[in-house]
Amino acid sequence: MSTDTTATTTLDAQLCFALHDASRAIAASFRKGLAPLGLTYSQYVVLLVLWEHGPTTMGRLCRELHLDSGTLSPLLQRLEERGRVVRRRRPEDERTVEVTCTPEGEALREPVFAVQQRVRAETGMEEEDLARLRRELQALADRLRTADESIVTGEG
Repeated sequence: MSTDTTATTTLDAQLCFALHDASRAIAASFRKGLAPLGLTYSQYVVLLVLWEHGPTTMGRLCRELHLDSGTLSPLLQRLEERGRVVRRRRPEDERTVEVTCTPEGEALREPVFAVQQRVRAETGMEEEDLARLRRELQALADRLRTADESIVTGEG
């Protein structure tokens, strides 16, 4: 008995490609607005965490953004060179690096908010639909990370 795999092996049938394509499209939309501010998309998401939580450790940034320190460090270095963040070792624990937004970094909030509003409008989606899609995608990512962890640990 043979099964027709054509329907599941076409590019259009792939959830992974649809997500990849949507991710690239929304990142490109953000880049149009962020570039004049001297920000990359990755730097933007770092600033979002700092604006939300205030001074934050490298470890927390890595966890929040699902990045390793080897990827995050160069991002922070470029933000620091542009005067948008400061990195300092905590006096009580020299092993811990804390990242703080500078006044120049804080000043980007309003222009970034305008970029966010423009991108929301470009999606053509209502706010409630965007919120639902975001929740579904976050849940999908959580399930996939959990599945990946159970494979690595042999659990599940």
